[in-house]
Amino acid sequence: MSLLFKKNLLPSISVIAPAYNEEKTIIESVNSLLNLKYPDYELIIVNDGSKDNTLGVLIKYFDLTRVDYIYDCKINTKPVRGVYMNKSMPKLVVVDKENGGKADSLNAGINISKKEYFCGIDADSLLEDDALLKLASLTLDTSIETPALGGNIFPINGCTIERGMIKNIGIPRSRLARFQTIEYIRAFMAGRLGWAWMNSLLIISGAFGLFRKERVIHAGGYLTSSGKYAKDTVGEDMELVVRISRLMREVGQKYRICYAFNANCWPEVPEDVKSLKKQRYRWHRGLIDTLYFHKKLLFNPRYGRLGVIAMPYFFLFEIMGPLIEIQGYVMVVAAFLLGLLNTEIALLLFVSNVLMGVFISLSSLLIAEKDMNYFKLKDITLLIIFYIGKFRFTTNVKLMAGWRLFKHAKKA
Repeated sequence: MSLLFKKNLLPSISVIAPAYNEEKTIIESVNSLLNLKYPDYELIIVNDGSKDNTLGVLIKYFDLTRVDYIYDCKINTKPVRGVYMNKSMPKLVVVDKENGGKADSLNAGINISKKEYFCGIDADSLLEDDALLKLASLTLDTSIETPALGGNIFPINGCTIERGMIKNIGIPRSRLARFQTIEYIRAFMAGRLGWAWMNSLLIISGAFGLFRKERVIHAGGYLTSSGKYAKDTVGEDMELVVRISRLMREVGQKYRICYAFNANCWPEVPEDVKSLKKQRYRWHRGLIDTLYFHKKLLFNPRYGRLGVIAMPYFFLFEIMGPLIEIQGYVMVVAAFLLGLLNTEIALLLFVSNVLMGVFISLSSLLIAEKDMNYFKLKDITLLIIFYIGKFRFTTNVKLMAGWRLFKHAKKA
């Protein structure tokens, strides 16, 4: 670990945290981010036109003063109203701008930043103090360029927090949040680990991602109505990774997008159905928007694995999957009513599907617990029980997303 602090061994990083109406939690979040273990980084808090006193709280607590800050506006954003600093805390920069959304705030932070890479995180997420170190160290493992790297996500619901640090790791009390914990472990420890191994990773969580600043600026930054493409999207994290991958392929530059399964960020997940529906609907809309915007890549061998494997997978299994699944349930009911259903085969397929899902989920938990014991034995037992019930949760989420998309398409 001490070797990683040798001068110029790891790239310098600007940590950019957009904040909107975070008055109650912003100080704890900033203090946590100022205590990261990393040799060369700066922290940029972007106040995205908050309606509460987020900016005032930051100015008072850190004794900030408005300064004349010279920077090159390489990406168009909503107007920046001021930059605040404290000479005794050179690592901290607070930017105040007009409201433009998370993507616009990240673009403003990129313009202000001075480092080689930038790390985009959510202001209300908790980053482990060595997470940045573990993520950036992946750049040493490959001889080709790493334009983007993604960290691991664990739900913070159920954990005990003290002074911006996790004192005790636990699973959420809410059943809905427990199912999401299982879902996150499975998605990251099995899904993204596999996609990264294939060098076909297309999704880096907006809660914790590391990007090469030069490549992002060349690509036009995050997609916003103020930017290069004059277009907004709700799936800015995936879209940026796809756009960078596309540009790297088009210029013939070898690259690798990495994932660090042990570099952890802890955001809060929804604990009520309404918030969960809103979140998943936004994710699915973002996915559809990204694939439509980059439809040229679909099934296009010119883009290698990106066009032949990764993009078709998301189109067939993530976009079409819910719609096909709804039709499947309708057909099963119709076949049963018409006496055309082979009960033995139907039950066999159903049990096989459930067992395969349980196997993948348990394998994901094993990978998560291999190097570090995150959960107590009691919590692991509860997670295993919930793994078996996860089939129903996944089905309901897919049906919910499919139905909302169907209504949205019908309205359009």
